Amino acid sequence: MTLLPARPTDRFATGVLLFSATLWGLTWIPLKGFIAQGLPGPLVSLLTYGSVGLLAVWMLWRDRAAWRAQWGLVLALVLVGGWANTSFVNAVMLGDVARVMFLFYLSPVWSVLGGWLFLKERIPPARWAAVAGAIVGLWLVLGGPGIGGEPLAFTWVDALSLSAGFAFAANNVIARAAHRVPLRTKTFAVFIGCGLLSGIATALAGRELPVIGAGLWLALLAYGFVWMLLATVTWQYGVSHLESSRAGVILLAELLVSVGTAIAFGGERLGPMGWAGGALITFAALAEALFPPAEETRPTVAATSHPAP
Repeated sequence: MTLLPARPTDRFATGVLLFSATLWGLTWIPLKGFIAQGLPGPLVSLLTYGSVGLLAVWMLWRDRAAWRAQWGLVLALVLVGGWANTSFVNAVMLGDVARVMFLFYLSPVWSVLGGWLFLKERIPPARWAAVAGAIVGLWLVLGGPGIGGEPLAFTWVDALSLSAGFAFAANNVIARAAHRVPLRTKTFAVFIGCGLLSGIATALAGRELPVIGAGLWLALLAYGFVWMLLATVTWQYGVSHLESSRAGVILLAELLVSVGTAIAFGGERLGPMGWAGGALITFAALAEALFPPAEETRPTVAATSHPAP
């Protein structure tokens, strides 16, 4: 962060945020590479997010005086944000990237409902319309069950994707409520939670851990300490210097990059219903970005390391 100007121009901040969104959009490539090496998803998230989480423990402890008054919300950020990232990593590793990303991007639905129920936000009609469009998009991505007797094509990877988006949205609601918690604490609490939950999942799986060579260890650590931290810091910087609506639109580049590269280079395919549902979900995310809660003029940086909607 010290290498970036404290008062950037809008053009510079936009470029930084686009760079971050591109990194997040391409994250499926190393994740698919890790599973091709025989590494299970929980172990990957444990070794990548968890390794950064060890550093984060020290940082949170050092800032404890600042967040002690809202320690319950910090704990919630650890657990909810940790689940958001753990489930997302495992869904991307095991599922079709395009389908996972579309289902994850249903988080605008949960953001609207969470803000309405728990923060008593006034929801304009455009945001409710976005919720309705996203729900229809979900129905189409899942195969349009009910059309021509088609059954519901819902898998446990779909459940992981949806839960990741739900947890991400809940994490954002908690982050907005935790107004006395430092930004750094909100950001790095997720790494701790992801490490803890991934460790539990790895232990419960009861599988014999694979042998990890030096090269693979280096790749895992590089992914955690270089790719993840760089994506997180540039995202945090970008959204902190741009209006929330503009930042939200720019961050949609993540969805476009991930789906586009997965189809172009990952051999994935989408049928007509998948494209139609994905378009509705994308428009819903766009509407959510353009019509944020009335009291927000700048985005509250959520306590997650993933810069989705």
